[in-house]
Amino acid sequence: MPNNEQTVTHETVYAVFTAEINQQTSESLIQALSNLAQQNVRLVYLAFASQGGGVSQGIALYNFIRSLPYEVIMHNIGNVDSIGNAVFLAADERYACPHATFMFHGVGFDKPAARFERKDLQAMLDTINADERKIAGIIQERTGIDQDTVEQFFVSQQTNTAEFARERGIVKDIREFQLPAGVPVLSFVFQR
Repeated sequence: MPNNEQTVTHETVYAVFTAEINQQTSESLIQALSNLAQQNVRLVYLAFASQGGGVSQGIALYNFIRSLPYEVIMHNIGNVDSIGNAVFLAADERYACPHATFMFHGVGFDKPAARFERKDLQAMLDTINADERKIAGIIQERTGIDQDTVEQFFVSQQTNTAEFARERGIVKDIREFQLPAGVPVLSFVFQR
């Protein structure tokens, strides 16, 4: 269970999220950010790293963060992979640590050994295409990266540097993450 039940009395709050994006982690982040909206917070500075996870949860997080009544700044403190990129792009102001990375790849399915018929494979392909269109739309809208480049992200798994991210508009700048002394910090710790 995450540690997000704190009452905040500051206008700026720092939060640290370094987890896979799944049902539990996305619901916890949404709950914590919702609580901050009720506490007159004006800015949340989110130190963020994620190896990715579920596309539907990532898209929901993106849309939820975009709806918040306060400013959110994201800072990649490690690696932002897969659907984590869409979540990261929800903030209007974004930074990366010098050694942070961003990994892009196409959408896929993890299925145990199973039998598939044509209709099953077509439904899976339709879902992959729809998810990739959503993610591509977010990347293009939030960075200005052209459609052909975004499509290349989906056909070849690429891990890119912070400098790559700055050149492409994924981040505004490269700088170390600094946690000021005495500020409220929400940290998320999930049990396995």
